Amino acid sequence: MNRKELLEAIDKKYTAMGQDPDVHLAGLLYAEPMQYWDFIQVDALLGLQTQRTQLPDEMVFIMYHQINELLFKMILWEMNQISHTKNIQPSKFEMHLMRVSRYFDMLSNSFDIMSEGMEIEQYMKFRMTLTPASGFQSAQYRKIEIASTELINLIDFRFRKTINRETPYEHAFDYMYWQAAGKDHTTGKKSKLMINFEDKYKKELIEWMKEYNTVNLWTKFKELPNEYQQNKDLINAMRHYDHTVNIDWVMHHYNAAAKYLDSGNVNVEATGGSDWHKYMHPRYQRRIFFPELWSTEELENWGVTNLEGYRKNT
Repeated sequence: MNRKELLEAIDKKYTAMGQDPDVHLAGLLYAEPMQYWDFIQVDALLGLQTQRTQLPDEMVFIMYHQINELLFKMILWEMNQISHTKNIQPSKFEMHLMRVSRYFDMLSNSFDIMSEGMEIEQYMKFRMTLTPASGFQSAQYRKIEIASTELINLIDFRFRKTINRETPYEHAFDYMYWQAAGKDHTTGKKSKLMINFEDKYKKELIEWMKEYNTVNLWTKFKELPNEYQQNKDLINAMRHYDHTVNIDWVMHHYNAAAKYLDSGNVNVEATGGSDWHKYMHPRYQRRIFFPELWSTEELENWGVTNLEGYRKNT
């Protein structure tokens, strides 16, 4: 586009907005040039790390989880474009889904930073200052799960027969699989971790459940024309995402936790107080976003064996 065409395009754009193009051009004349540190907000970003102890490796822990939250935001950004695009084509569906999977691949492969990047002795000390906080309380991760599949697939499998389309969202919320990590199973009372989490996010998450009830990835896929649902590349992308989130990423997290929590200490709980062995392992959770895209054998062995060939629909 040459200068004349560019000016004509600018004139057309701002005129259509009811704005005077000359005012915007004058503003450009006086504007300061963009700097990298201003665009990325580097100073603000680097000022968000506040330690609660004097142990150096706590800083690793803080920054690592902040990076996770940034990646979760990127994932939600991509999922939104799938869910809220009408008459989405399989190529666009696959493109955004593979972006999401790459972000989760990055998350999965990053756990060496945790397992090899902190001294066990330091971690076992500074983790006490985190109680009752827990990575469980990442609302963005809960939003990712809710936007991925129908709510029934996130309900604790022991109670799924009691939940249906007519179930109030508040009731379904109380039976989400992750509720098990926030209850004392001898008394049935919610832990401080869960109470704090719900005080902060329950209303917001229920509204999110309502928004994604009919536009989550699984429902969106099942509403595609049949020929699109048979698209091999899209099916492979769906399976890759499901496996990456619900087995790969979970097991990397599990193994990283095991290095510290099983490091010679007996019955060490997660900072939130949960039995993390059973809570985290996929063979117990059996969280599967797209169940109909897996064979009976694959479903039976979910989280027990590595699903060879999961990237290909056989």
